[in-house]
Amino acid sequence: MTVAAGVGFKPQHFEEAIASPADDAWFEVHAENYMVKGGPRLAMLDVLRKKASLSLHGVGLSLASDARPDHDHLLRLLNLADRFEPFLVSEHLAWSRIGNICFPDLLPFPRTREALDRIGRNVEITQEALGRSIAVENPSLYLELEDNEIPETEFLAELTRRTGCSLLVDVNNVYVSANNLGFDAVGYLDALPADAISEIHLAGHSEDPDLGPALLIDSHDAPVAEPVWELYRYLIGQIGPRPTLIERDGNVPSFAELMVEREKATILLDTKREPSLV
Repeated sequence: MTVAAGVGFKPQHFEEAIASPADDAWFEVHAENYMVKGGPRLAMLDVLRKKASLSLHGVGLSLASDARPDHDHLLRLLNLADRFEPFLVSEHLAWSRIGNICFPDLLPFPRTREALDRIGRNVEITQEALGRSIAVENPSLYLELEDNEIPETEFLAELTRRTGCSLLVDVNNVYVSANNLGFDAVGYLDALPADAISEIHLAGHSEDPDLGPALLIDSHDAPVAEPVWELYRYLIGQIGPRPTLIERDGNVPSFAELMVEREKATILLDTKREPSLV
C-alpha cells in the first residue's frame, strides 16, 4: 500500500466514499461493527474494498486482560481479515473484559513486568491466530497509576521487540496524556522505536466540563487541534511518512469536512517524502 492518509469509515458516508476522487485514500473500520454473518454492513465493505485499501481497528480483544484473547472473537476477526485483506490490523493497549463481563471503555493497567509478560503473551496468541502481525495503539491516560514500573515508551518498545508487533501511534493520545500527566510529548515521541511505527492516528479532544484544560478527554468528537497537528509534523519529520488516519467518532461531520482534514495530512506527508531519483 502507498503511504497515504485515510479516514475512519462511517456508513452514512458510503456513497461519497465510493465516489471520492481521492484514489490513494484508505478507510479504517472498527472490526467489531462488522462481525456479522451477512447483511448490508458486509455488502458495503465488499464494495468499498474494491475501491480502496482497508484497515481493521479493534476495540474488543482486551489485550491487557489476565485472560487470553477470546477464541470466538479471534475467529470472527480472522474471518473479517480473510475476507477484506486489510493492510493492517490494530488493537489498543488496554483491557475491557473480566470473564464474560465486558466494559464499554478502554481501561488502563499498571505497567509492570508481569503485565508486559501477559500482554506479550496475548499479542502472540492474536498474531498466531490471525497469521499476521498486528499494531498496538498507545493509550490516552487520565491519571498516573502508582504501581507503574516501566515508562510507557519502554513498555511499547519491549513489546514490539518480544512479539514482532508494530505500533500505531495516536498523536492525540500522546498530547492528551502529556497534558493530563505532565510529561513532555516531544520527548515521548523521540523515545519510541521509529522503525516499529506502522501507522499514525490523528483525532480531536475536548476539555473536562469541570476541570477545563487541566484534564483533556480523548473524545474523537472535534477536528484535530493545532497542537496535535504540530506534534504530527514533528513526528513525521523525525521518522518519515507513515499511513495516517483522521478519526472522528462523535459529532461526525460531513464526508467533505473529513476529507479536508485528510488533505491537510496528505500535504504534510508529501513534504516529508524523499524526492524521486531521476
